[in-house]
Amino acid sequence: MKYGLVMEGGAMRGLFTAGVTDVLMENGIEFEGAVGVSAGACFGCNYKSRQNGRAIRYNLRFCKDKRYCSLYSLITTGDMFGAKFCYHTMPDELDIFDYDEYNSNPMTFFVVCTDVETGRPVYKKINTADYNGLEWIRASASMPLASRIVEVDGRKLLDGGISDSIPLSFMERHGYERNIVILTQPRDYIKKPNKSISLIKSVYKKYPKLIKAYSERPDMYNKQLEHIRNSESEGKAFVIAPPKKLDIHHVEHNPDKLLEVYRTGRKAAMENLDRILEFMGE
Repeated sequence: MKYGLVMEGGAMRGLFTAGVTDVLMENGIEFEGAVGVSAGACFGCNYKSRQNGRAIRYNLRFCKDKRYCSLYSLITTGDMFGAKFCYHTMPDELDIFDYDEYNSNPMTFFVVCTDVETGRPVYKKINTADYNGLEWIRASASMPLASRIVEVDGRKLLDGGISDSIPLSFMERHGYERNIVILTQPRDYIKKPNKSISLIKSVYKKYPKLIKAYSERPDMYNKQLEHIRNSESEGKAFVIAPPKKLDIHHVEHNPDKLLEVYRTGRKAAMENLDRILEFMGE
């Protein structure tokens, strides 16, 4: 039996996921593979490096730092979340990422990006947390309108959530028979058409297939939720989701709100811990 972990994105809603995964790590729960999308990739990579507590720690430390996330960063660098600071300066110098542990951990870690030229998802296995690997993670979390297109390995990439928001089907196709799925929206959430579609069409007019993927995202997302419910009813998936809409913005500078969302994730994991252990065969 191969067990997988699926982590949805959602910008700072991802701290709900960080709360869940910290509890899983603290209880020694391991997976053969994991996949993260956007914030699920940024925070989820700490599972492979076995650094519970790291995501909430650096978010609380840097949430008011204009180098980390700010309009200033967007204007001066083209990225709301500063590319150099977030993906290189911080993990190398300020809150050290355990590269050796990541590289030695046998768990397979995938990230999902969207190819802006094809509008299709790209699934990248990050075997080594080197500069290239971190650029793929950055690409996965590069939200349209708030980030530059990331060019890596001959591809032009943006946020994976545009084309595959909750990649449970991807994990199932790759032989992961039982998957824990961490959502960052409540179970009854229904995605509606995005109000920014007109701006997307204007900014990305050179990439019609990206625009098509973006406009079709609500339908894709809602179908994915239906598939997740079906897998859960068949005993193939275990879903952890917030009990209600999380009170947090995509960009959040209030440390109290960051901590509240993180603690909500921890609480959800603790309340389900016995069932999670049973699902994992422990």
